Amino acid sequence: MTKRFPPPPLRDAPLAGARPSSDARTLLALRKSANKLVLGDPAPTECEIDELLTVAARVPDHRKLGPWRFVVLEGGAREAFGAALGQILRGRGGSGVQIEEAEKSMTRAPVVVSVISSPVDDGRTPVWEQELSAGAVCYNLLLAANASGWAGVWLTEWMAYDAEAGALLGLRSGERVAGFVHIGTARTPTPERVRAAVPERVTRWPAP
Repeated sequence: MTKRFPPPPLRDAPLAGARPSSDARTLLALRKSANKLVLGDPAPTECEIDELLTVAARVPDHRKLGPWRFVVLEGGAREAFGAALGQILRGRGGSGVQIEEAEKSMTRAPVVVSVISSPVDDGRTPVWEQELSAGAVCYNLLLAANASGWAGVWLTEWMAYDAEAGALLGLRSGERVAGFVHIGTARTPTPERVRAAVPERVTRWPAP
């Protein structure tokens, strides 16, 4: 572990129910995904990636199933995976532009973490709850990266839903790609975008 985060607490150690932090409030209020086209070096090292994943995994997880796993693409593995994606589209008669985009898709950032939703069939825990936990891991990974000085963006694109692309990642029965989290350093700022009007989406029960 690096020194960016404190070590995880021991099992059954008492933890505070709240941790007031103005820095954390600022991070959440200003959080913004980076544009996928502006990510570059420097990137987290292998040790730093492992620490980010450890922190990202501290998410709600009904019955402590850990229904997710990670496939990390870095270095030459990104080009190799992109080349394999391009080959899939080439075999389907994809256009040159589509193939080129696929080949470059994993090189837009120096590190890409594939978060795999891997629900456990325990006969009790709804799969939907387990998939939500995997989504929380994606978001928590972005927050951990941002708090550590790196930019990131959570993407899916066609390869997240494609059976052949899933086979490249070694997906097992019942597994799905929750997202590809691209991590690096933003070369330029990303402008704020239009946000959903929250008051229009809030009701209180019972209705008046």
